[in-house]
Parts: sequence; structure tokens; C-alpha cells
Amino acid sequence: MTDIDCVLDIRAQLGECPVWSGRDQCLYWIDVDSQLLYRYDPDHDRSESRHLPGRPGSFALTHDADRLLIAIEHQLVDLVWSTGEVTKRGELEADDAPTRLNDGRADPAGRFWVGSMDIPAYNGQKAGTLYRVEANGGSEAIQAGVGVSNGLAFSPDGSVMYWADTTRDLVWTYDYDVASGTRRNERVFLDFSTLPGRPDGACVDETGCYWVACVYGWSLLRATPDGDVDRIIELPVEKPSMPAFGGADLDVLYLTSISTGGSVPLAPGQPWAGALLTMVPGVKGLPESLFAG
Repeated sequence: MTDIDCVLDIRAQLGECPVWSGRDQCLYWIDVDSQLLYRYDPDHDRSESRHLPGRPGSFALTHDADRLLIAIEHQLVDLVWSTGEVTKRGELEADDAPTRLNDGRADPAGRFWVGSMDIPAYNGQKAGTLYRVEANGGSEAIQAGVGVSNGLAFSPDGSVMYWADTTRDLVWTYDYDVASGTRRNERVFLDFSTLPGRPDGACVDETGCYWVACVYGWSLLRATPDGDVDRIIELPVEKPSMPAFGGADLDVLYLTSISTGGSVPLAPGQPWAGALLTMVPGVKGLPESLFAG
């Protein structure tokens, strides 16, 4: 049995995208619907936040320790943490698009992959798109017809890319060329028709296993690189949203969760819904890649 602790009893509406920064030994994460970016310092048990001009879907650390790249609504912005200053970097979608940017992550070469999702979610439109953003700011639409883009992660050597569409209850895997940023040979990695909940945010550990939050399923699961589910951890929250390894040795697993946010009502009796949770899973994670722009 894995012990689960609550380290921040913040009732985030829609907690998402935990990212560990090894430089300042802090965890960054967002509350999408509250338009907040948090930074949690576990050594001093201190949390602070910055308000953003829109709903953030995801973000990436950069080579400037004080600056983050953030996907907000339909655009990318830079945030200077120390001042809270936000500067627009570029638009990926039209302001009137029936979508918003969601899950994203930097690849090992420093590109930023980010996908959008239908608003409201699960409306059947599948108007979202998966984008690849280069360090020079150029972007390319890689895949259209997306319901809710999620589950982005890369294998330890960068040769495998993982990606999910929550509305299709599938996680796919691809052969990935880090040098060119291209993916090929799509195949189904996880089919959630026989698993708890639906696939949300994810990360990969040092052994190459894929950890994914089972939103609406009260669970977190781990799959081996072959796609075999070898661990399902039951959780005290119905809507876990994304795991991330952190701590000085990357041996602590942080997990964000959802309370009243999103499009699905919250089941009663969940005092930790929206809180930041932790566990020690017995395996270490990988350092987060930095956006190269």
C-alpha cells in the first residue's frame, strides 16, 4: 500500500501541470480555472502564486530561471516570476476558437509541445489541435480533430513520445526523432476501456515506465514501456489530474487534483479534492526538459 499525504490543502478548482525545478528545488503547478500559477518550496513549506491574464493550460521552465513559458487560452506568453510581468509571445489559435490550450511539455531538444481542448470538454466537437513550437517561436499544427489533448511525455532517451486524447480514452505512443522533432509509427499504448477513469496528465520515471492520472477514476496507474499496467494506486480524490517527480533526488511523486473546476460535477465527501498530494513510489523520475526559446 502506498501512503498518500496532503502537502498543500489548497482547494484548487482545477489543479494541473506540476513541474519540478531542480534549480530552485521548487514545484510549480497551476489552477486553471482560478488563473493562478503556484510555486511550492517544500524545504520551507512555503507556497506563493502569480495571477495570470487567462486560464493557463500548461507551461515550461526555460534557461532563464526567472522566466516561464505559459500556454494561456489561445496564446503563448512569457512570465517573469519575480515581477509577475507577462509578455505575449504569439498566438496558436484564434481568440474566438471554441477551444483553449491544455497539456504541454518541452521535449529533450527544447521544443514545446502543447495541445488544445474543446470548451466545454466532452462536447463531441473535437476542435482541438496538437502543436509543436520551435525555439525560434515558429509553430506547426501536427494533429487536428482533438477532443482533450493530454498525457504528453517522453522516454528517458527521448526516442518515444506519449500522447493521449482524454475523450477517446486512449494513450498512443510514437517513435520520436529528437533531432527533427518528428513522430511516426503511431500505436495504441493504453486503452482505458478496461481501466479506471480516463487518461489525463502523465510523466515518465527513470526506468521508462509511464505514470498517468486516471481522472474520474480515483486512481493513478503505471505502465511499463511494453504497455503492461503493473501498478494501480487508489487515491482519496476522484479527479487526479497529473503526476510529476520532484524532490532533491526526484524520488517524491507530486499529484495535482481537481475540485469544482472542469465540466464534471464533484462527488461529495472529498476533503482533499483540489489539494496537492505526494507519495514516495520507490522509483525516481527524470529532470524536466527546458524550453530552448
